[in-house]
Amino acid sequence: MIQSKMTRSILLTGGSGLLGRHLTKALLAKGYAVSHLSRKAGSDAQVKTFVWDIGKGIIDEHCIDGADTIVHLAGSGIAEKRWTDARKKDLVDSRVKSIELVYDLMKRKQHQVTSVISASGIGYYSNRGDELMHETSAPTNDFISQCCVLWEAAVDEGEKLGIRTLKFRTGVVLDNDGGALPTLAKPIKFYVGSPIGSGKQWVPWIHWRDVVEMYLLGIENKSFSGVYNMVAPNPVTNKQLTRAVAQQLNKPLWAPNVPGFVLKLLLGEMSSIVLGSTKVSAQKIEDAGFKFKYADIDAALNEIYGS
Repeated sequence: MIQSKMTRSILLTGGSGLLGRHLTKALLAKGYAVSHLSRKAGSDAQVKTFVWDIGKGIIDEHCIDGADTIVHLAGSGIAEKRWTDARKKDLVDSRVKSIELVYDLMKRKQHQVTSVISASGIGYYSNRGDELMHETSAPTNDFISQCCVLWEAAVDEGEKLGIRTLKFRTGVVLDNDGGALPTLAKPIKFYVGSPIGSGKQWVPWIHWRDVVEMYLLGIENKSFSGVYNMVAPNPVTNKQLTRAVAQQLNKPLWAPNVPGFVLKLLLGEMSSIVLGSTKVSAQKIEDAGFKFKYADIDAALNEIYGS
């Protein structure tokens, strides 16, 4: 895709996170001016950091000066802590209140923002067994699904301001530096790895480099709007993923599957993340012209582990 000459300055929320750092590096390499909205001052001389406090409704009003595109990645980690009522509120507020704070600023201050591109999650579909989920599939009524519904609805409020909005329902991002993959790989390295629950649940994965490329496409191609699934075109089951990682690490899998009831005891409601099955289609983004560099799990893991 041809890069638009008009898009030169990008403001990232959640820019200090793992994905935010990858995307920042890619944008700087392409000559973009990049700034971050963060809870504390940054240390990268190439990136201007503006400070906000979502809970207190405080935001540096200069953050949108000169920016024409906002990439909204902010949000507390879904799987970092047990889902207490307070944690659930934080998971929603960190995604919803954050973009509301940006829109409130845009309503009262002159700006040149034309696009808001936001993360969302495949949690929108929740646990759906073997059914293939498309962007038009309905959400469910459980917490993680409704969190995503509220998240996307908050982003879509930008349309009332004449803003192009684009949401990427992101799957399990495979990255050796953080996220789900090191957690999965750790017990395998110690010879106690095994599939979780039945092992038959679908895992909608994607390589982090394809995530970055998809965001770049969304930034540079103004025809993209609405919602797209951000998953590789070849989903795998939990058992297949576990075996593929073990093969990369040259480790045997001998331990029995981790029983689902154990995870429910340990994690409570949050266990639905690993026990739930979500099979997600990448057809829409492929039809729009996106070419995956890592379409199958072996190629993705080969790149990550340097095999």
